[in-house]
Order: sequence, then C-alpha cells, then structure tokens
Amino acid sequence: MMSKSPAQEQDNLKVNHHKLKLKEKIAYGIGDVGNNFLLDMGQIYLLKFYTDTLGLPSAVAAFVFLISKIWDALADITVGTWIDNRRNIGPKGKFRPFILYTAVPLALIAVVNFINPDFTITGKTIWAYASYMAFGTIYSISNIPFGSMIPAMTKDPGERAELASFRQAGSNLGLLISTVGFMPLVLSIHNESIGYPIAVAVFAIAGVLLQMYCYANIKERFVEHKPKETKVPLRESYKGLFKNAPLLILCLVNLFTFSAFNVKLAVQVYYCQYVLNKISIVPYMGFFSIGCVFIGVAFVPFLVRKIGKKYTYMLGAAIWAAGDALAYMLAKDALLFIIFACLAFFGSSFINSLNWALVSDAVEYGEWRTGRRSEGVVYSFFTFFRKLSQAIAGFIPGMVLGMVGYVPNAVQSAGVIAGIKGLMFIYPGVLALATFIVMGIFYKLSDNKYNEIVAELDTRKKTMNGNFSKPAVTLGKHEITPLS
Repeated sequence: MMSKSPAQEQDNLKVNHHKLKLKEKIAYGIGDVGNNFLLDMGQIYLLKFYTDTLGLPSAVAAFVFLISKIWDALADITVGTWIDNRRNIGPKGKFRPFILYTAVPLALIAVVNFINPDFTITGKTIWAYASYMAFGTIYSISNIPFGSMIPAMTKDPGERAELASFRQAGSNLGLLISTVGFMPLVLSIHNESIGYPIAVAVFAIAGVLLQMYCYANIKERFVEHKPKETKVPLRESYKGLFKNAPLLILCLVNLFTFSAFNVKLAVQVYYCQYVLNKISIVPYMGFFSIGCVFIGVAFVPFLVRKIGKKYTYMLGAAIWAAGDALAYMLAKDALLFIIFACLAFFGSSFINSLNWALVSDAVEYGEWRTGRRSEGVVYSFFTFFRKLSQAIAGFIPGMVLGMVGYVPNAVQSAGVIAGIKGLMFIYPGVLALATFIVMGIFYKLSDNKYNEIVAELDTRKKTMNGNFSKPAVTLGKHEITPLS
C-alpha cells in the first residue's frame, strides 16, 4: 500500500477536525425544535384529548398509547437497520433526504391525530389507533436518520459534543414553546373539537418550516460507502448489542427516566385542572420549569469536568427525586407546585443532556468489544427503549385514571385526586431514585476508561492501516480517505 505524503496527511487531518460554522450548529438544533413541535403534541396533550374531547374511556386511551408506541419502537429498530445498510446514496446524502421527504407527511398526520370524527366509540378507537400508529411510523423514518447523522457531519469529538448540546437545547426550546403556547391556542377557541386541530396545525406548519431550514443548512461530509460484501448480518449486529453493557444499562435507566418525564408531562394538565383548579397556570408552570432545564443544561459541562458524566447523571437523578418528594409533601398551592417542579426539571436536565453523549460513548464501546461500528443500530436500539418508555408513559396514567374513577370535566373524588398526585410525583420520583441506584452500581464506563478505549481503537486502526485500505468518504464532490 502506498504511503501518504505529508501534504495528504495534513489535508486528511484538516478534514477529520473540520470546524463547523455556528450557523450549521444552530440549524441542527432548530431541526429538533421542529421535531418537538410535532412530537410534543402527542406526548403532552393527546391523552387528555382522547379522554376529554374524543370521549375514549381512560383504559382504552391507555391501550392506544401502549400498542402504538410498541409498534413505534419496532419501527425504530427497522429504520435503524435500513439506514445502516443503505448502499445507493445520492447527492443529498445518507440521512438528510429523510428530513426533507417526511416533514410534510408528519405534519399532516399530527393534525389528523387531533381530529374528532363523528364516529361511534368503536370507530373513534380505530381512528385513534390508526392515526397514532401512522404518526409513529413516519416519525421514526424522520427522526432516526436525524439523530444518527452527527458522525456524518464531523469527525471532531468536540464538534460532535457541541452538536449534541445544540440538539438538546433545540429539544428543550421546542418543549418550552409547546408547553407555554399550545393550551392558550386551544382555549382561545370555545369548541375544543376545533381548537385542538387548529392549535396543532399552527405548530405543525412551524415545525415543517424549521425542519426545512435545518435541511438547507446542514451538510454530510463523511458518508461511508459500504460495498455489498461488507454488509453485516442482522443477527450479528444485534448479538453485538448484548455485549455492550453500558448501552444496556443506559437503555434501562432511560426506560425509567423517559417514562417518568413523559408521565409528568401528560399528567401536569390534569393536575393543574383538577388538583389546583387552575388550568390557566399550565403555560406559566411550563415556562418556569422548562426554563430551569436550560439552566441545568448550562451547568452540565462544568459538572462533567469536575465529577464526570456518570456522577453528573446520578446527581441529576437525586435532585429530581428530591424535587418530587418535596412537591408531594408540601405543594399545597400553585406557587409551591411551580417551585418544586422547577427543582425536579432542573435535575432531569442533567440526565437528558447526557443521554446522547453516553450513547456516543456506547458506540465506541461496542466497536471496541465487537470490532464493528453501527451507529444506526445502536441509536435505534436506544430509541427502542425510549419508545417503550413512552408506551408506558401513556399506558400507566390512562389505566390509573380509569381505576380511580376519573370523570372528564367534572369535580373529581378524593381517590382521583390521590391518583393524579401519585402519577405526578410518586411515580417519577421513585424511578428517578431507581436510576440513581442502577447507575451507581452497574454503570462501569468511566470517562477514563472511555478515553482508554478510544486510544486503543485508534491504535487498532493504525495497526490495520498497512493491511486494509480505508473506506472512502465524501467531502462535497470529492472522495477522500480519512486519516486513521
């Protein structure tokens, strides 16, 4: 094999450490604002729409969430495998086309989810299943490529971390705006059957525009073109996942935390309306509590430098659990509820900010253990568990509300009030505590160990460099061979 000239080595080094412009990082974050404008409608408000406007029994609505999200989780796995094994990659790239082609269909099906057709309860149930499963499928086709494309944008670890931070900021901003702005739009129209789809349409249009801005301003610079003979059998790919202990632990604690987080989002509307008797405070609660998430995100880099990712993650879980415990015991009015909600959301921000960084660590760990690098499969496996947690987050509140005798738009009994409070504080608080324990005992991939793994992978690649040619990657219109 011919050795590279110093000039070639220097060119390749520049490619590997390509610094992204701020505009591109912002565009990637804005893409997740658009994603969340479409996703959060279902996560926060769809259960209440099902029970109070569409007229589904709480238990039926619970099963709609459970079955649809399990379907959605399986779709994630399928899409991730498909993305990893794509061979015919056009000029738009490997991942970007999915942002372009799914934006409008996703917006349309989001609006359909909030339409109240003049059907029987059976017909409305079928409508709910069909529309929500269709939304989940299209969302998987859109979001799995979006989340998997960071390695195609830059090879620089610092730039990747910044992209993940911009994505988390975009996600939080989308959640903040959805929480603050959605219910006032719905309530401004006296007929909720009309108010819900109009409000969703406003957010959906904004979501499409933001996704188009993202598509137009991000680039794929490193796309590996795999020949057919390098295709890894599906069975081998998934066998490798079960050798990835950090990934499995991360999936388990996300089953806890993402379920807890989404239950809080779904139940907070019920809590404000029926426990505090002030549904009008939902926007204010959202503004302050999600605002504290931004503050928490700003603290994370400092804490990671001081105590590492694992202990920052655990600290967030401890703060979250403390906030919910205090709220359950002491939140007797709207002010105290908002204060303790801010504390819990502040703690949750540590966890949500670090999830994507820890998934990236798990990719390297999996490559170190198996010799195969599969970003799409790892990412989709992780999101599979997040979708399972969303299934639980929709199922548990619906079932609990049905069991305690919830009656839509009426004065609730003491049992219903206790059930809503338990869902709002006890369920997420206990799971935050479980996350603290599991991470403390079972998560072994320290920052120092991760650095050792990266160094060993680099050594392996340099050792193999004399025997195997590197796969070509595209940079603009040119093909290059990355430096080991």
